Amino acid sequence: MSMEEPSHFITICSDSLGDTAEAVVQAVLHQFQNQRVTIRRYGNVRHEDELRKLMEEAAKHQGFVAYTLVQPELREMIREESVRLDLRIVDIMGPMMQTFIDTFDDAPQARPGLLHQLDENYFRRIEAIEFTVACDDGRDLGAMLKADIVLLGMSRTSKTPLSIFLAHRGKKVVNYPIVPEIGPPHQLFSLPPNRLIGLTMDPEHMLKIRSERLKVLGLPVGSQYASLARITEEMEYAAVLFTKLDCPVIDITDKAIEETAGIIMGYI
Repeated sequence: MSMEEPSHFITICSDSLGDTAEAVVQAVLHQFQNQRVTIRRYGNVRHEDELRKLMEEAAKHQGFVAYTLVQPELREMIREESVRLDLRIVDIMGPMMQTFIDTFDDAPQARPGLLHQLDENYFRRIEAIEFTVACDDGRDLGAMLKADIVLLGMSRTSKTPLSIFLAHRGKKVVNYPIVPEIGPPHQLFSLPPNRLIGLTMDPEHMLKIRSERLKVLGLPVGSQYASLARITEEMEYAAVLFTKLDCPVIDITDKAIEETAGIIMGYI
């Protein structure tokens, strides 16, 4: 196995979108350091032949399957397939549903996608996600004035994954990369400070992240991008900008995406 190949493979299976299962998987992954993991998500699985095919594919990779299935026939089938293929499976919703039944003497509605009914909140989230993807990495500066949150940070401060995480919570997010050679756009100074969030990180930690990034890309690790001097220069420039904007600043060193997002939600 080459260094670039993932060492672990996780399949997510759902008869809805699969967001719930993936959120649980991502939360678990944050507890493990330096693990190369590939996640393959199958959503809207409604038929037995679809389920059988994805289970056989998952078995080839010798990983495991995390699932959220509410249809009884699919829940039974995935258990049968796991035995046939000697493949571990994790039922994300089953134990909770069974506990609800046992405690409150109630029965679930076996309808896929109830969590994502087409209500106002659902459409708000979809709109926020589309907005945020279109505005990634400062692609649409004019959109800053329409954003709920503008994330500011130097390269490798997790701006993009943090933006998408917040978008899933219905927030329209623009993320803008801070580079000393490029002056800040005038739109920033038209926004209330509480809609701007500065992101920073320990310089040594940033050095490790950038060095690893260059290795993945097959580029020389000794380039200016991954030098402590360059990182320090960028951080000093960012600190001055954050002061001018009078915006909150979050040190994301060793913080999970969820933790940082929680702090940001507290500001807005």
